[in-house]
Amino acid sequence: MRHKIAIFSDVHGNYTALKAVYEDMQEQGVTESWFLGDLFAPGSGAQDLWDLMQKINPDVYIRGNWDDLMIRGAAGKIALEKPSKVYMERLAMDVAAKVDLQVLATMKRWPMRVVKQINNVRIAITHDLPEINFGQQLYPTLPTENFNKLFVEDDLDLAVYAHVHHPIMRYSSEEQIILNPGSVGQPFNRHVKFQQDLRAQYLIVTIDDDGVSGIDFRKVAYSHPDELMRAANANIPYIELYQMQMETGEVHTHDYPLLARLNDKYGYLREAKEYEAQHAIHEKADF
Repeated sequence: MRHKIAIFSDVHGNYTALKAVYEDMQEQGVTESWFLGDLFAPGSGAQDLWDLMQKINPDVYIRGNWDDLMIRGAAGKIALEKPSKVYMERLAMDVAAKVDLQVLATMKRWPMRVVKQINNVRIAITHDLPEINFGQQLYPTLPTENFNKLFVEDDLDLAVYAHVHHPIMRYSSEEQIILNPGSVGQPFNRHVKFQQDLRAQYLIVTIDDDGVSGIDFRKVAYSHPDELMRAANANIPYIELYQMQMETGEVHTHDYPLLARLNDKYGYLREAKEYEAQHAIHEKADF
């Protein structure tokens, strides 16, 4: 039997990019899809993005590090000692205010790792490492030994992971295949010319009775002005940063001076502290 699997990840709230990817999936005639994590923030999408995911109806969901941050932030449990933590908390507050209550509860149940058998090919699916969905141990320029950690079981043939926002194909020391679909909503590359290509990225893997018969790294154009209009209409926090991302591909998640200025300018730190204090009161009352 022939399987044509769409693998996508790192949407980061970009509804317009995901919609374009979904339309391309349909045109390509995929038979199933796998989502490798990081659905919300900092982009425009909230409940509308969740509803779009229900249309796509992935056969696999993996929980990414930003999914965990949204869950923790919605509960008021991100420590606010750094400007970047305030950024995460304020984004999570925005998502929590705009989605149905069951959305974050459902995300919390997503696994960090799934192993699938497709015909005679055995595949490990993660957001990052098998037991850690954050960090930079699998950045594309790092040694092969780091990537060997994806193959926990001896009988695995292929590993797919996400997180680093780069389309990747490489091999383990035993020459098992390693794939990364890149990012739907937030592609990244340190090489300036490649960073300027801001099309949505995803991957189609075809597996037939003989094994892996096709690996198709896809880039899908979409309207960045439309996405920015959606973001403005949704009144997302840190919209200046999102506009810079949409125009240049640059992200500022760890730009502490810039985040500190925005946190002070818009009162995001105060709002985050008030939100966390209110949730602490509710927790004590429930206890």
